Formats: sequence, C-alpha cells, structure tokens
Amino acid sequence: MHTLIQQLVSQGPILTDGAWGTEFQARGLEAGECPDHWNLTHPDRVEEVARAYVEAGSQVILTNTFRANRLAMERHGLAEHLREINLRGVEISRRAAAGRARVFASLGPSGKLLMMGEVSEEELLAAYTEQAQALAEAGADALLFETMSDLAEAKVGVQAARVTGLPIIVSLAFDSGKNLDRTMMGTTPEEASTELAAAGADAIGANCGQGIESYTGICGRLHGSTSLPIWIKPNAGLPELVEGGTRYQTAPEAFTRHAPPLLAAGANFLGGCCGTSPDFIRALGKVLGGQARVAGYRTAPLRGLRE
Repeated sequence: MHTLIQQLVSQGPILTDGAWGTEFQARGLEAGECPDHWNLTHPDRVEEVARAYVEAGSQVILTNTFRANRLAMERHGLAEHLREINLRGVEISRRAAAGRARVFASLGPSGKLLMMGEVSEEELLAAYTEQAQALAEAGADALLFETMSDLAEAKVGVQAARVTGLPIIVSLAFDSGKNLDRTMMGTTPEEASTELAAAGADAIGANCGQGIESYTGICGRLHGSTSLPIWIKPNAGLPELVEGGTRYQTAPEAFTRHAPPLLAAGANFLGGCCGTSPDFIRALGKVLGGQARVAGYRTAPLRGLRE
C-alpha cells in the first residue's frame, strides 16, 4: 500500500466530497454538455463546487476530469483539449483546497466495451496512461478510477497509473444482478477486491449505482476480502422524475443515518455520489467527528501548467 494512503487511514475515517455532476447541473450545465470542458469555459463554477466541499469539511476532494480520457473526449470533439482539461482540473481543485484537503484526480470509464471489441487493451492503456501522466504532472495527490463496471478495464487503468508513482484507488459501481451486488459485467465485490489488489491498487471501493441503504453489505464484502482500505461513495437514493426534472429524494439526515453501519463494515473513505451536495458532506462530517487534520499535507507548487 502507498505510504500516503497509510498515513490518511491511520487517522481514522476520511471524509471525501459529494457529487459534482448534479452540482454543475444546478449551475447551468446543459443536457449532453461535457462537464470536463467547464475547466476551460467555466472554471469559476468548477472552483465554486470544489471550494464548497472543502468548506463543508471534505478532507479529500476530486477533480473535474471524470471523462477526460482520449476515448471519451473524442466523442465530444474535445480530444485536442484533453491535456489542458486535465491540467486545469487539478489546478482548480488544488486552488480550492488551499492546503486544507488532498486532491485525488478522477478518471472514469472509456465508454467502450472491451468484450465487444469496441476498444483494445492497448488503446485503453494508451488513453489512461496519457490522462494519468497529465494529472500527475499537474500535482494530483492520488488517482481515483471511479464508477467502473468492467474489471478488465479497471485493471488496465491500474497498469497505466502505476507509472506515475501516485496512490491508486479503484471504485466500481455495483448495481446489477438479482441482489444488485454485481457490476454490469457480473463482477462480485470479492472478485473485484482480489483482482484489483493483485493488480496493484492501493484502495478499493464502490460508488454510484444505488442509494446508501444498499451499501453496508457491499462494503462489508469488500472489506472482508482484502486488507486494503475501502472507499465508499453512495448516491442520494435513485433518481426520480419530478416536475419534468430528475431529483434524488434522499435527504442529508436520512443519508447520514447509514454512516455508522458503513464505518462498522470497514469504510475508510466516506462521501457521496450522485445527488449529494455540500450539505450531505457537512452532515457526514458531524458523524465522523468533524474534519481531522490531513496527515503530512504540505502544499506543493503547481507544475506543468500554462499561464
């Protein structure tokens, strides 16, 4: 396990951030618009979201780079801006963190299926290597592969990220199967833990897919099958159509009622995914005992960024 992850979890549970996409939608993100492009077009709004989580007590915040791999950017016609989007994403979050939180860079799925031959492992490796290196150059503290559904793709991501020397966390979406305890590709928590640990991940977890009430069992199964720290970020319930718009109905108070069982089940990093907000993180912080000092944090100069 990477020493940074050891330092963090030695403090006790770490409070992470909440959703970014639904926060962007509240600030004007249009349907079909690429959120990552906001790093260039609306950096003030991106920084507003990041800073709100820091002020709510997040000890770890992410970056607005979830879709910023070449395969995903090509679908938006933004591949030529890929490097700058990643660099700016880290820069914005680090500026918002201002030495009060760690910045873990977000990497998401490619959107192409390995098993269907839509992409090769070599293409995935090249895309993730390109993104991981840009994020590391910009000064990210760690790399997080999140909302992954294909274990094979996640393992390629770990391989790509290892060249940076940064800590690597892999979080999968368990939302399929009879008991909603498998990824879309059929992977169980036990299979994910075993194979990702062997691949070189420093922490393993689950995010998105379903509401927090379903996460205790998944968390316990992840924890029971690995000695690595566990990263957990559930949704604020499932989305519902209300007055022509999508709403997540779980309130912060109802969300945080499930935090103690999650901590007992082995969660080391705890935050929220779709539909959660700074209010959710503030409420979680009360359960976790408030924001602890982030171990060994010292702000480093930004690197590799154009003026």
